[in-house]
Amino acid sequence: MEMDDRKRKRTLLMYILLICAVYLIVNVFVLPRVKQQQIKDTDYSQFVDDLNKKNIDSVEYHTDSYEILYKKKGEDDSIAYRTTGVPNDAAFTDRVLKAGASLKSTYNDGSSNAIFSLLLTMILPIGFFALAGWLLNRRMKKSMGDDGPSMNFGGGFGMGGGLGKSGARIIGSKEVGITFKDVAGQEEAKEALKEVVDFLENPKRYEEIGAKLPRGALLVGPPGTGKTLMAKAVAGEAGVPFFSISGSEFVEMFVGRGAAKVRDLFKQANEKAPCIVFIDEIDTIGKRRDGGGISGNDEREQTLNQLLTEMDGFDNHKGIVVIAATNRPDTLDPALLRPGRFDRRIPVELPDLAGRNAILKLHSKDVKTEEPIDLNAVARATPGASGADLANIINEGALRAVRMGRKRATQDDFEESVEVVIAGMERKSTVLSDHEKQVVSYHEIGHAIVAASQKGAAPVTKITIVPRTSGALGYTMQVEDDEKFLTTRQEVLDKLTVYCGGRAAEELIFDEMTTGAANDIEQATKLARNMITRFGMSKEFGMMALGTVQNAYLNQDTSLTCAPGTAERVDEAVQKLLEAAHQRSLQLLRENKFKLHELARYLYKKESITGEEFMNLLSRENPLIPKPKTGSAAESDGAAAESESASQTRA
Repeated sequence: MEMDDRKRKRTLLMYILLICAVYLIVNVFVLPRVKQQQIKDTDYSQFVDDLNKKNIDSVEYHTDSYEILYKKKGEDDSIAYRTTGVPNDAAFTDRVLKAGASLKSTYNDGSSNAIFSLLLTMILPIGFFALAGWLLNRRMKKSMGDDGPSMNFGGGFGMGGGLGKSGARIIGSKEVGITFKDVAGQEEAKEALKEVVDFLENPKRYEEIGAKLPRGALLVGPPGTGKTLMAKAVAGEAGVPFFSISGSEFVEMFVGRGAAKVRDLFKQANEKAPCIVFIDEIDTIGKRRDGGGISGNDEREQTLNQLLTEMDGFDNHKGIVVIAATNRPDTLDPALLRPGRFDRRIPVELPDLAGRNAILKLHSKDVKTEEPIDLNAVARATPGASGADLANIINEGALRAVRMGRKRATQDDFEESVEVVIAGMERKSTVLSDHEKQVVSYHEIGHAIVAASQKGAAPVTKITIVPRTSGALGYTMQVEDDEKFLTTRQEVLDKLTVYCGGRAAEELIFDEMTTGAANDIEQATKLARNMITRFGMSKEFGMMALGTVQNAYLNQDTSLTCAPGTAERVDEAVQKLLEAAHQRSLQLLRENKFKLHELARYLYKKESITGEEFMNLLSRENPLIPKPKTGSAAESDGAAAESESASQTRA
């Protein structure tokens, strides 16, 4: 189909170049002969004088009007002189011939020259452009009628040039090449769409009982979860053609073109029914219309109205299913979501642990690996990752193996690729000073010790102070043993304490603050605010919703829905929660100050340590240091006991 597409474009380009060449030839070589001759008026006496001087080269005598046109010797042929002769002058011919000039007598009423000039200057150029429009129109009709992908030549000659064509990409039933086997981690969504597939394959079963095929299915979910892939899988399973178009392709500069494209899309779908029509990012044209009746974009609303009309008008007994995808369902117009249009709303959410494991196995089939490979460990390390993220992790692991000069990817490659996707690649060009490196070491160990001291916190799996391209100078990775769907209030408070561990370590050891805790502060503030406004975990406000989530599938921003006075009290409550978490982290690090020094020095030397190394150092006692008997010694003993208790809990 790509070859046919290129052939059409080359043929159309040849037509355009041919028309331009003919037009240039006419303007450069033909019209100048008609238009560029300069005629100067003179009197008869001057003509006679030039004849006597034998200075005339040729004479053209019009017997009907007695007009004389003559050209002088030695002058440009484009210059002619015009005068009026004397009627019935018998000696005129003899004088001209005696002067050595050529004589031509003509009878002309002026109509032939006018018609010829009009033909060359007006009719011929218009005819060329009309022919070009007809050829383009014929070409476009042929290209839209075959099984190949249609082409949209916006800016052609009239509607025949593609102004009303949808531009949808058509994939034949045998060329989709994707089935439900190629989709992993979305079992619920596949189950919801299997009924649509069954209807397209066996429509009589449903017609006998009087059931109607759902006109449309709306796939909603975060970016990268496989909404487009799911729609293609439906077409591949049912073995029907697949029309694919983006919502932004309907919106054009000229009013009415979007609606014309919608009509053309459903016309093509009706001709190739049964089929699947997939509209990606439908929120581009399906946004909620304003209540005032005054729109800032009439073209978008006309396109939406036409889409609503077409979905009501087509005969669903032919088997036309419209599938749309969006990650902003809250912005869609209610008329688009009512029964009879998009009957089903199918969530395509981020995969859970089992789903991530299945996606990783699916994408790793094409990658040569070296055993043992534990994809479950990679799946546990990537909570909240989409299918696209997981595919990227597998690909990054394969790329790392190639960079390292190996022919097979190992477990280390995939685990390192997790860090690349989450935090970016190692930034080798960033060289920290000795003091900054110490600060980052204490900061990350502060997070790790506070996390290890919490009963419900996720185990620490890796600590590093190698700068990353995301801007992080280091990070502490925690991975849950099992996936959690509910979080208690105490677990949230423990998480707040872990966020404050880095800044607390800086204050405790260096008695100063740095900008390294910026992201920790941002995450802790967001979590504390959600505790009060969304989770109802505040004693002061109780189960009162004070905020709403906007763009739940994108950035999940929260906006307050309360009075200004209440918002001030919310800020005070957030500040109290953060201060309490900060004090708890300071207390835990004071109790483990010896281990903080020991682990920070170890991390400073190695730059990256595993969670197993960290827990071994945290739980062991240093035999080289005698047990002190002073109060500070008692404090150290208490810290060691606390560390031992933490390690036993971990075990």
